[in-house]
Amino acid sequence: MDPRSEVLLRQAELFAGPLLLAGLPADDLLGHLPNAHGWSWHAGDQVALASRFSGRSHFGVTPPNVEFDAAVLFLPKSRELTDYLLSALAAQLDGRELFLVGEKRAGIERAAKQLSAFGRTGKLDSARHCQLWQARVEQAPPTPDLEALAQRYSLELGDGPLTIVSLPGVFSHGRLDSGSALLLEHLDNLPSGHLLDFGCGAGVLGAVLKRRYPDSQVTLLDVDAFAAASSRLTLAANDLRAEVISGDGIAAAPTELSAILSNPPFHQGVHTHYQATENLLRQATEHLQRNGQLRLVANSFLKYPPLIEQHLGPCQTLAEAKGFRIYQANKG
Repeated sequence: MDPRSEVLLRQAELFAGPLLLAGLPADDLLGHLPNAHGWSWHAGDQVALASRFSGRSHFGVTPPNVEFDAAVLFLPKSRELTDYLLSALAAQLDGRELFLVGEKRAGIERAAKQLSAFGRTGKLDSARHCQLWQARVEQAPPTPDLEALAQRYSLELGDGPLTIVSLPGVFSHGRLDSGSALLLEHLDNLPSGHLLDFGCGAGVLGAVLKRRYPDSQVTLLDVDAFAAASSRLTLAANDLRAEVISGDGIAAAPTELSAILSNPPFHQGVHTHYQATENLLRQATEHLQRNGQLRLVANSFLKYPPLIEQHLGPCQTLAEAKGFRIYQANKG
């Protein structure tokens, strides 16, 4: 059981009625709270929850259309995303309780100040290195317009400007990160066919690929619903058409790809995880056609070449700058 869930269950009498659990972990919490419904924006967690608690968890960037008398937000990493989620929940809880739970090292005490915008707050519990806070919503705010909270910026590229639309919580929110910038400089001579932007974020790479290779099919994949929504907004802002899918890792990707391109993530919340990228390197060959190519950018300190060569083929370093390297390998 996730320690945040354990803290909630220490106060289980507060959560007996209709309850919405926003950003809940994929554990057994719904089994302990029979009147609760989940809202997840992590595709992997949603699959796990749906398989165990059919019909009791919603996936997306807006709250589900279900009745609830109270809500609990599991603190996300992003402060901007926390603002949006608290507002979206408080908008439906006039005069009722809104709870916030999170790890101390994730900044729960800071986030409690964000909670205080909706009513007087109080700390209910502190255990398992987590805290639980409560506020009664004194005056419900208007339902937030998520798209209005997006940050937009322009990339000046060789074939003209490209508009990027980034929603709260999405990787490198409102700016182009150094790794992606390096990868954008090395997108020449890709094989024709079906291209995949793995871990698409705000859709920077996928949009560039579709504009540079208009005759290729392009798919953008991310585990996060807010990233997928951002990518759709980025494509629309540039009048581009491509498929955007939500899924947990490379296993969710199409097969017979001509190339997989990625600035793969290695952070999840306050913890560091390399599993998604390592799975990509191990399983890329299952999704690439013969002679298909993997091209990715990664921090130089990450020892990916041996894994690439073990599972795909000889690994070539195309470029190195500002602590990043671009690796390329072809399926034999």
